[in-house]
Amino acid sequence: MKNLILSAVAVVTMAFSSQVYAQKNPMVGGAAMYASKDIVDNAVNSKDHTTLVAAVKAAGLVETLKGAGPFTVFAPTNAAFDKLPAGTVDMLVKPENKATLTKILTYHVVAGKMDSKAIAKAIKAGGGKAELTTVEGGKLWAWMEGKKLVLKDEKGGMSTVTIADVNQKNGVIHVVDTVLMPK
Repeated sequence: MKNLILSAVAVVTMAFSSQVYAQKNPMVGGAAMYASKDIVDNAVNSKDHTTLVAAVKAAGLVETLKGAGPFTVFAPTNAAFDKLPAGTVDMLVKPENKATLTKILTYHVVAGKMDSKAIAKAIKAGGGKAELTTVEGGKLWAWMEGKKLVLKDEKGGMSTVTIADVNQKNGVIHVVDTVLMPK
């Protein structure tokens, strides 16, 4: 019986240790994310963000997102980009559409570091809804639906944060399931 209890304690301890490790270096797209790396250096390792990385490169935003920041990035996954009408991404990454692509990508960025606690505080201060101003100049609205953080864009589109608080040396990333669209 004593060995069974010790084994159970060991399993619980290992599970807790794994959770703590995951919180320090959350896995995104099969890769550990490190607070010692910048947004771009972490994103390039996520197999779920290859479309976003390609778009950031096409828009010429790599140096900006490698900068000091801090930035809060709502990072759409490849599956989020796949929800767009067929051919949209291919059209947006063409050089002649750089301005439009830049507008969409910078709409996913808020100046400053807003982790989930800061967003929750803003939601509480806003009476249940927070209005966030993006680097693009547009607005996003955030609120909670149960335990899920939901964002609404200027066109009425909705996105859910699927992984929150991915800390970077120059900000924080929140993974989202839908591309947010400015006016």
